[in-house]
Formats: sequence, structure tokens, C-alpha cells
Amino acid sequence: MKAIKPAAIGLVTLAFVALAAGVAGHAAAPAIDPDAPHYTADGKFIPPTNYREWVFLSSGIDMSYSDAAASSGMHVFDNVFAPRAAYDAFKRTGVWPDKTVLIVENRGGATKGSINKAGQFQTGDVMGAEAHVKDTARFKGGWGFFAGLTSGKPAALIPYTVDCYSCHEQHAAADTTFVQFYPTLLPVATKLGTLSPAYLAEEAGRGH
Repeated sequence: MKAIKPAAIGLVTLAFVALAAGVAGHAAAPAIDPDAPHYTADGKFIPPTNYREWVFLSSGIDMSYSDAAASSGMHVFDNVFAPRAAYDAFKRTGVWPDKTVLIVENRGGATKGSINKAGQFQTGDVMGAEAHVKDTARFKGGWGFFAGLTSGKPAALIPYTVDCYSCHEQHAAADTTFVQFYPTLLPVATKLGTLSPAYLAEEAGRGH
């Protein structure tokens, strides 16, 4: 067998060390969480593509928070989704963990279709989608709203002067979110004592 010269051994050793360092560096790279909020360099929210695989919280039809809501003759379902980890954390604590993203997707409703004769079912017509994002280091009050997500393009923050912020602060059941409409989570917040004083006062005023 031909002897390997010391210089060659040194080169082999250096190559191995470099390869090992590269592998270690690659392994140490942080994984990207697809359920966490992501933003562009100018602060726009990047819509998640996998939200329909999250936990389905609830669905409402033709809901409106205004007594003067106008009827357009169209029916709309709103579907709310939350990441599994955020959902599990809420069940433990009664509040949403930081970096929670809640998605509300609006779909058209219809009566006539297939064998259906009455009531409403959801169609494939996605009419809009919004995000409610908890990011305490980024947003005033901890939460930010984004709309127009169906385009798939990054969305700018809805200004804090828009009514959605004050409405959630004044009427949301827990952690400025409308948990009162999420039947699997309202009992959790009730049991853990995380219902907001404003919501409790409202319910007491209605005799609940």
C-alpha cells in the first residue's frame, strides 16, 4: 500500500472539518414556522397559505354588529381558523400566545344546489379574508388587523383609527377576540377567568 504523505493527511483533515462545520451550521439554522406571522421588509403581512389546515373555530352566517346593517340579498358565511399550537395554548391559559394568527374567511352562501331544498350551504366563492395578528412587539395594543388577503399579496396594517380595534377592545370576550362566538373556547375562558370585564358587564346588562 502506498503511504499517505503528512501534507495530504492535513488536507484531508481540513476538508473533513470544513464539511462537518457546514453540516452543523445547516442543522443549526432555525426552522421557519409556517403558522407564525411573517412580514415584508416594509411591514406588510404575508398571508399564510395553509390556514385551512388549522383548527376550525366557528362559522357564522350573515352576521353583523350593526343594527342598521343593510341587506344585499346575498348570504355570507364567515369561517374562523387558528393554528393548532395557538388553540392548544388558549385551552391551557385562556389567552392567545404571542404570534397568534387568526384568519376569518368569508364565503358565499346558497340554497339551490345538488339535492338541497332549504337552508344555506357554503359555496366555493371566497369573498374575502382577514387576519387578526397578535404581535406585542409590533402592534399598538398587541394586535393588528389586515384585510384583502384573498389576493395572496402582502397586506398593509389597517390603521388603528378604524373601528375594528375599538370594537374588539370594547366587546370581545377574551384577549380582544370574539371568543363569545367560538363555542369550544368560551367555556375555557369562562372556567379560567379570562373573560374581559367589559364583556362581563355587557352580558350582565343583557341579563345573562
